[in-house]
Amino acid sequence: MNCPSYLTVLFSLLIASGSLASPTDALLVQKSYQLALDKWALDMRTATTPAERSKTLGSRPDATAAARKMWDQIGMSLGEEWTIEPAAWFLRTTQGLITTNPNGSTAPTFAKENDAIRKAVETYHLNSGKVIPMCLALVGNQDPRSLAILEKIQASHPDKKIQGVAALCAAMQLKTIGDDPELMKKRLTYLRKAIIQSSDIDLNGTTVAKIAEDELYIIRYLTKGRVAPDLAGVDSANRPLSLSANKDKVIVLLFWSTSDPDASRVIEITAAMEKKFHGRPFTIIGVNHDPVEKLRAMQAEGTVTWQNFSDPENKLAGDYRVGSWPLVYVLDGERKIHYAGAPGSFVELTAEALIGEIKPAATQ
Repeated sequence: MNCPSYLTVLFSLLIASGSLASPTDALLVQKSYQLALDKWALDMRTATTPAERSKTLGSRPDATAAARKMWDQIGMSLGEEWTIEPAAWFLRTTQGLITTNPNGSTAPTFAKENDAIRKAVETYHLNSGKVIPMCLALVGNQDPRSLAILEKIQASHPDKKIQGVAALCAAMQLKTIGDDPELMKKRLTYLRKAIIQSSDIDLNGTTVAKIAEDELYIIRYLTKGRVAPDLAGVDSANRPLSLSANKDKVIVLLFWSTSDPDASRVIEITAAMEKKFHGRPFTIIGVNHDPVEKLRAMQAEGTVTWQNFSDPENKLAGDYRVGSWPLVYVLDGERKIHYAGAPGSFVELTAEALIGEIKPAATQ
């Protein structure tokens, strides 16, 4: 086949592929994946032996496969307005998915696809009345271009209420960048706009006003350099547990559960960190929202090796305004916050540096 004919056939196939896409098929991908997640969560709750729990934990539905199915539905149709919501689902689902290359380096699994989604939003959908789900999805996406899109929507969208939602999302995105005075000033400006213009808008069962109130609480009490509020509760054996009982220790405070994305990796790296720093002025304290029986069993079998608050009703997580799991705070010996964010290498590096700053007398 000569080159022009080949390109013509290829182009025709791509057009045909795009023409077969539909909102119904995209919704089916979402529902199928959610049903699989729901079944997996039920299996996790009902697993009774260590072998069953280990097997079930490792059988979480494959987000990568589900995302590829979704991309097959929307990838050729991103300029169409109906793709905004499934594209937002794609961003949320692929967040944190990493591919390891043959040379050992890592990279986001769907970087090109996520770039294409951002470009499509900027090109076609900045003024769409259906863009709110995309704003919410962009909050969890750490790429600086996501913030730029949110700032464009909050500045120029024809609907003032959607402007306010985008402003709220921009404020939440800025939280992941830093806490210097200029960023803090911008966050407060965006939160004020969100409250004034969109306070009554419902976002997945929570109003903009409530989310903005929580963000203001985080700014006041849970940003870098603040002294973290104490937490007091019980562990899986109903024994008292508190942050304040760990004075002069570096604390890694981990909000987590087995239903979190990549929970098995979180358990693995947390157990490794607990082992690495054992015997030093350091402790890991989890805040776990699994049923207490499950937490108790995982600790008894040695899967979970660190102490945990049992928080199945998310009361303690609510005290810290935790909006997504897993979440980590790294605190020094006076409970001052030095890191807030996702589990990973920055947690260990921050803890290592803080442990090194503790004077020998404090370890006696």
